[in-house]
Amino acid sequence: MEQTSLLPLPKKKKLALATKPTKILKIITEAIQSKKGENIISLDLRKIKEASTDFMLICEANSSPQVRAISENVKAEVLKKCGEAPRHFEGQQGLSWVLIDYVNVVVHIMLPETRKFYSIEEMWSDAAKEELNG
Repeated sequence: MEQTSLLPLPKKKKLALATKPTKILKIITEAIQSKKGENIISLDLRKIKEASTDFMLICEANSSPQVRAISENVKAEVLKKCGEAPRHFEGQQGLSWVLIDYVNVVVHIMLPETRKFYSIEEMWSDAAKEELNG
């Protein structure tokens, strides 16, 4: 029997989307705006070593049904226009904060009180911030 040499294993890479983060950000922003999401901001985390994503997109909804409508529209539009499904999706039970994780872009859809309480923008204050309101 012939001895085979062991090949080195490939280095572990960060998961990446097929879609560029800037394209998916635009699609997500439009999906939020079409369902009347408010106070939309983008945080660019690419220069922050501790960040597990490149961008965070945060918005507010005025009610739990609106949180659901925005989150469902984001998922549907990204799937339709980019062919990307979220890696992780949570918060659909309580509907005060829904998180949609697209690896390089994480979306937070929150009720105003929840957003104020958790202050995500303040936790990531080192990030470049851009307001994306219609």
